[in-house]
Amino acid sequence: MKATNKIDMTHGPILGKLIIFTIPIILSGVLQLLFNAADVIVVGRFAGEASLAAVGSTNALINLMTNLFIGMSVGANVCAAQFYGAGNHSDVKKTVHTSTAFSLICGVFLIFIGLFLAKPILEIMGSPEDVIDLATLYVRLYFLAMPAIMLYNFLAAILRAAGDTTHPLVFLTIAGVVNVILNLILVIVFSLGVAGVAIATVTSNYISCIMLVGFFKKQEDALKLEFSKVSIDKRILNRIIRIGLPAGIQGTVFSLSNVVIQSAINSFGTAVIAGSSAAASIEGFVYISMNSVSQTTVTFVGQNYGAGDEKRVKKVIFESLGIVTVVGLIMGNLAYGFSGPLLGVYTDSADAIAAGTLRLFWVCCPYFLCGVMDTLTGGLRGLGNSTLPMIVSLLGACATRLIWIATYFQVHHTQNVLFFSYPGSWLLTLSVHSICLVVLYRAWVRKKNSEIRI
Repeated sequence: MKATNKIDMTHGPILGKLIIFTIPIILSGVLQLLFNAADVIVVGRFAGEASLAAVGSTNALINLMTNLFIGMSVGANVCAAQFYGAGNHSDVKKTVHTSTAFSLICGVFLIFIGLFLAKPILEIMGSPEDVIDLATLYVRLYFLAMPAIMLYNFLAAILRAAGDTTHPLVFLTIAGVVNVILNLILVIVFSLGVAGVAIATVTSNYISCIMLVGFFKKQEDALKLEFSKVSIDKRILNRIIRIGLPAGIQGTVFSLSNVVIQSAINSFGTAVIAGSSAAASIEGFVYISMNSVSQTTVTFVGQNYGAGDEKRVKKVIFESLGIVTVVGLIMGNLAYGFSGPLLGVYTDSADAIAAGTLRLFWVCCPYFLCGVMDTLTGGLRGLGNSTLPMIVSLLGACATRLIWIATYFQVHHTQNVLFFSYPGSWLLTLSVHSICLVVLYRAWVRKKNSEIRI
């Protein structure tokens, strides 16, 4: 298979391969974030503060409505990685075609969800009157890209499982350039404002998806995509759902807690909404770098789990934790240290910049805790257990934030109190994840050794 032998995850030194594998994922994630960042920057500079707040305030809503389905791609990644580690190319092929069919169904379903539920949910979130109509327009147009976004995420996850992280980066680079050019043309030249940046984002997502599909069609053996064979294999789909659904539910509930936090942010007014939106965009670049390590952990653990190599699984987890800690500390503190110039790219409002700087302090400086939490989750998912990290995350992170906002924040209604909910919940959750990973790993090793003795 031409695209599968990029990185051998089951033999040789690990640390260098982890880094080489992770870098294209980071760059790919950064380019995806640039789709939204370009939207935010262009509207902030050329369409005004209300448009900036409108586009930025939709992030939590979009994540809420898509994370359940995008989380399913984790199931495709783990399945494909474990099949590769076990040398089961027949099931890899079935995973490709089942994922294609399932992702397109999810994408079409999400179009209708976005069209009909965008405004009601924004109203529940308490979006200000000067923002809600523009935000609704952005979401409805954005969701037209859902079939492309879903299919891209599933196929890219399978390609990662095969050891190739370079081609998705190339496709996203091309699409990202198109997105920026269209943003400038549609907003500055044609004065389309929020609609212009949404159209640019939709177009760029379809471009990246079409290129990735074309790449799969040109492959050989297990990775080759044949439209005539696109169908759902119930056994494969059940396995994808068993692993992916808990990941999707976890992402959705995390987004729900972020929607609640966004609603709390909305109570501070348009300037704080704009500043927080700009800060969230900057945070995204730090987060995607750390989350890329988590994606790498899932794939490497999955392949070595499939190969039955417990020593390499353990080494992958420890070295991944070291990488994500370094990445989180460096990038998080750089983001806060340069908060003024970075936020100034998004807005000229002094009040918005002050609000954004405060958020970056509470979120980015301790952000490595979130990276450790996600990497531990990646280890658990790579071992084939996605339900346990979901339960721990829902109780440890999401429930903690919701309780904090419903109680202490109501008494001490300040931004400092609100944003403290992030690092506090990360620390609690990663502590429990650590215990769960040790217990699950030891149970797997004991079972494996007992089977060998028999």
